Amino acid sequence: MTTQNAPASTSPATGTATPARPAPVPAPPSWAWRRGALILAGAAQLITISALVTSDYPLAATWWSLLLGIAPAPVAATAAFAPAPVSRLAAVIGVLVLVAGIAGGIVHIGLFFVPALVVLVVGSVKLWGEQPRAQTGG
Repeated sequence: MTTQNAPASTSPATGTATPARPAPVPAPPSWAWRRGALILAGAAQLITISALVTSDYPLAATWWSLLLGIAPAPVAATAAFAPAPVSRLAAVIGVLVLVAGIAGGIVHIGLFFVPALVVLVVGSVKLWGEQPRAQTGG
């Protein structure tokens, strides 16, 4: 196997400097919990939607079934990916939506949302604990 070397007279271009990349900022500890809540809420929401549209054993279109079929995944996505102030509000709204939906549909399909509720509560508590502290000048 032979290798070819570049001629000695060639030099790298002097005007092309590689841009310095900023150091990656680590994700806050609550982000994994909020993302987990999004995945669990989305899965339970898909189960609810399929139960609403099936012809074998249809789920009645009540307030709680429509609430659980529409709201959990978008609210959890907002809690997971929005800036911190919006995430805090979305996390509280998400917990309220899940509690109301689970309370309404506890005997039908509401129990599918309990894991998403638990994970979202843990993520919300961690998110509220991550609030920036005001620095005192001295």
